[in-house]
Amino acid sequence: MGGCSPSSWILPLFLAGLVQLGRSAEREKVDCYPTVNDTIYSYGALTLDGDEYIPFERYKGKTVLFVNYVGKELNALQDELRDEGFVVLGFPSNQFGKQEPGQNSEILPALKYVRPGGGFVPNFQLFQKGDVNGAKEQKIFTFLKNACPPVAEEFGNPNKLFWEPLRNHDIKWNFEKFLVSPEGVPIMRWYHRTNIAAVKNHITTYLRRRQQEKHEE
Repeated sequence: MGGCSPSSWILPLFLAGLVQLGRSAEREKVDCYPTVNDTIYSYGALTLDGDEYIPFERYKGKTVLFVNYVGKELNALQDELRDEGFVVLGFPSNQFGKQEPGQNSEILPALKYVRPGGGFVPNFQLFQKGDVNGAKEQKIFTFLKNACPPVAEEFGNPNKLFWEPLRNHDIKWNFEKFLVSPEGVPIMRWYHRTNIAAVKNHITTYLRRRQQEKHEE
């Protein structure tokens, strides 16, 4: 009797299912929940040098990107989209592999001379180093995380994660990003490995849609 034995096709189907599960566990981007009962304007943070407390109400009417890291690509993003009312806010954290061990006063020199180095100076507002997960997480990150689904289910190597308790909505690593509308409501969240070109594309698409909606009013 011809044909394939059950074992010859069951295994490939099983493996394909595992691959699909792996893909679904990490999402490049998620849209935040449609009903959020608060805005970022209820919160604020201390600048990196500790000289000023900035209420996020200052950014009312702006499209704001919250990032728990600092990098050259964020400078480029701010430069390219600034004229469209776009603002980047950076929040250093030492909870992921102890990658930000220095004091607040050491962060800018480290960025300039070590990583990324080459004289790099952020062109966007930086706030004091703090927790983005766990019992002592900053309230703004509690709000942002609860406003959006998680972009990944897996936490990675527990030896490199320095907070507890672990929660499903937690930020999984440096470079997760949250986009907030000009009304102060979270609208998108990106996985930390999402290419910055894809992030830019999502943001520019959103900004263009907002502009079109304005013209149609």
